[in-house]
Amino acid sequence: MKFLIVCKSVYILYNIFMEEIQEKVRAFADSNGFSQIIKFNEQMAPKTTFKIGGKAAVFAEPEDFMQLVRILQFARSEKISFFVLGGASNVVFCDEVYNGIVISLLKFNEIAQLPLSEDEVLVSCGAGTTMAQLVNFCTKNRLEGMEPFAGLPGTVGGALFMNARCFDLSISERFHSARFFDLDDFTPSELNYIPEQWDYKVSPFQNSTKIILSAFFKLKKSSKSEEEIASLCKSFIEERKSKGHFKYPSAGSVFKNNRDFGSPSGKIIDECGLKGVRVGNAQIAPFHGNFIINLGGATQKDVKKLVEMTVNKVRELKGLSLETEIIFVEADKSFN
Repeated sequence: MKFLIVCKSVYILYNIFMEEIQEKVRAFADSNGFSQIIKFNEQMAPKTTFKIGGKAAVFAEPEDFMQLVRILQFARSEKISFFVLGGASNVVFCDEVYNGIVISLLKFNEIAQLPLSEDEVLVSCGAGTTMAQLVNFCTKNRLEGMEPFAGLPGTVGGALFMNARCFDLSISERFHSARFFDLDDFTPSELNYIPEQWDYKVSPFQNSTKIILSAFFKLKKSSKSEEEIASLCKSFIEERKSKGHFKYPSAGSVFKNNRDFGSPSGKIIDECGLKGVRVGNAQIAPFHGNFIINLGGATQKDVKKLVEMTVNKVRELKGLSLETEIIFVEADKSFN
């Protein structure tokens, strides 16, 4: 009984804390004319490729740089937690309410090409541009170099942040520069490609307070027809399908591949007999050792337990330490 009373008290405090945040945000939205871009108690699971997660106390979808900066400045001044979201293809949201502001950049999706030379162009796109939009733009304009990213879920900002790699091509190999701002001063700056700052699944945006606004990619004008480029893109999508990428909701590869291990993480997990292992409604895919799939109604807690079990088993049997690449978005720690 005492445990139930304590839990109920924490639940009440948690809701009071959430309501205080929402009241502050509502007043801020009204005074800044942001009511149309801010929602409350927004379900997060449908917005993610994993289809996992509870509600966000506040969900904001700014339409321009000014709105984005004002929301972030407000959150920092009021000490409200926030999470900047792209295509939500690499995240696992908390099962509880995220007691803060989730800020979506999907409206930052303008895309254009700029002449660079007789044979090359720069393709500029907002951080919220989906990879599908970028690949389709390149296809229609007969630009080559992005075909291996056909079928990759998520946004340009997320792909750059993670330095996404598809079919042995990292997005950094096409990267020219990016516009970003730092949360320390909110001043837009430009970051040019410096090879030493990039590595396998490593980018200069990780472990920093930089927020990507837009990116520029150096691509070649193609001698191929639009139909030929589209056919090549389709072949990459079909290969993804053949590997089971779209059979169930997931966040793609759970663990980074470590070249020092000698084998991909999926193969190592398979060798440890873990394919098909299940916790709740989360399962290590029977068809791919490095995928965790949502069989329907899986929770973040299920995924975490499965990740922990996998890490421990691989360490026990192989002496190797797997490193996750998916991001767990936690509820506010104040009452969790």
